[in-house]
Amino acid sequence: MDSAVSDLLPDAEAAEEGAQAWQTDHTRAPISTKIVVAGGFGVGKTTLVRSVSEITPLQTEALMTSASEDTDDLTSTPDKTTTTVAMDFGRITLDDDLVLYLFGTPGQQRFWFMWDDLVRGAIGAVVLADTRRLEDCFPALDYFESSGIAYVVAVNHFEGTERFEAEDVREALTVRPEIPVVIMDARKRFPVVETLLALVGHALDVTPE
Repeated sequence: MDSAVSDLLPDAEAAEEGAQAWQTDHTRAPISTKIVVAGGFGVGKTTLVRSVSEITPLQTEALMTSASEDTDDLTSTPDKTTTTVAMDFGRITLDDDLVLYLFGTPGQQRFWFMWDDLVRGAIGAVVLADTRRLEDCFPALDYFESSGIAYVVAVNHFEGTERFEAEDVREALTVRPEIPVVIMDARKRFPVVETLLALVGHALDVTPE
């Protein structure tokens, strides 16, 4: 064996140690699927995608200006200075060869026209809710109910707010019993991963083929 080639082998083997199984076994292909993250304005969609993405997330954030004061309610999020104007995009690999592509929707009503394009091909959606303003997630719930796309409700628990049980939120939102409702923190990777797994499991239950 050429000495130059042999010198490179240890580095190549070391590089593969942290790789996923499907990345080193060329007879296998990853299973990729699309998930949408939806909900009201300022509920934590961008934060959720950022907290779990294994790549640098694609974000279409724009500075908020006085022009949006009459339409964007900042009462519950006074420190918010930017908003998503198109989408957020991230990727996470789960269970060795399951790759999830995350698409975060814009929350304001003036951007809802983009939702049909963003959800095309998705197996399901995470509908984020803030218990301080549950009414903000009703449009997303109505959208996914009417479109027949599987979804779960994830309550993003903000610091300093009262914590409610999942079943209390289910009752307040009149969510059907078979739809998972979880309490999580969009800033923390592990609860977000659990939420995504809950959605994948629910989507498989309702559309097993």
